Amino acid sequence: MGYSKDQLLARLKELQIEFSQYEHPVVLTVEAQAKYVGNTGGFLSKNLFLKDKKHRYYVVSALVDTKVDLKVLSQRLGLGKGGLRMAPEEALGEILQVPLGCVTPFAVVNESARHVSLLLDQGFKSQDCCIFHPLSNDMSISLNSQGLDKFLKSIGRNPSYIDLEANPPVGKDQPPDLATFVPSDSPVLSDLPEKTPSSQDSTGKSVGAATNSAAVTAKAVKPSGNAQIVKEKPVDSVRPSIPAADAGKFVEELLDRASALLLSEISEDSIKQHGVQLGEVANNIKKCIGEDLKNLATIFKNTAYTEGFHAGTRYQPKRL
Repeated sequence: MGYSKDQLLARLKELQIEFSQYEHPVVLTVEAQAKYVGNTGGFLSKNLFLKDKKHRYYVVSALVDTKVDLKVLSQRLGLGKGGLRMAPEEALGEILQVPLGCVTPFAVVNESARHVSLLLDQGFKSQDCCIFHPLSNDMSISLNSQGLDKFLKSIGRNPSYIDLEANPPVGKDQPPDLATFVPSDSPVLSDLPEKTPSSQDSTGKSVGAATNSAAVTAKAVKPSGNAQIVKEKPVDSVRPSIPAADAGKFVEELLDRASALLLSEISEDSIKQHGVQLGEVANNIKKCIGEDLKNLATIFKNTAYTEGFHAGTRYQPKRL
């Protein structure tokens, strides 16, 4: 059960955060909300619940007049032009645990939303008060950005305010400026083990769950011959280095090394008896997780590149 409206209001009072509250009929749009609280002196907000192709989620909260271009925002996150879309309604209840029309920065209070990235409009900082729903759309509360920051910090969130209308170029020498906001700790591959106990390989044959779990780190190999050679060599000498510049090669190298480590723990008799099956299963698993690992590696690379780029722009060498 997620946080309730009353629990949130009690939490704000406990933190001694000043706010005003306004009760009104249930509203589903900003326009409808404005009819009841538009003349209170606070600035209305619009809140978007988004997801990317890898099922990572984002809450974007902005002033109602701020123009948010999802294609531009997607590029700035390093997801490509069409990488963001509106999250399905079912995700509201499962992840944010709020009903339709109740998305706000406060919704990340629930444990189920711990992997949701929160992007706040920098325009909030320049307003005296901003208006949000307190997890329920039959009430609105007005508070300043300092109060919002205090609440977010109390639940372990570091408030991130960005210029949502900016459209900086993204390229080889200009990495995505918002790549660090992609929730890299999100369980991107969470749907893989949740499949039915038996899955199918590329030929349509059934693969047992136990074999799947053992083969996740395996790589396709030829039976007996190559397996024998791998076992006779120390794992550390399989390959001297991992190329980090190319995400595809990086992932392939990881899978190769994991394969060598796995095979070094398998008996020779087992390799001779089941070598072909191990290779087929490993190939299928590699196809399943290879692309996800490449995307994750690319995000890490972009994040590191972005951090290094910003560090370089901030560094000012002393003049002699």
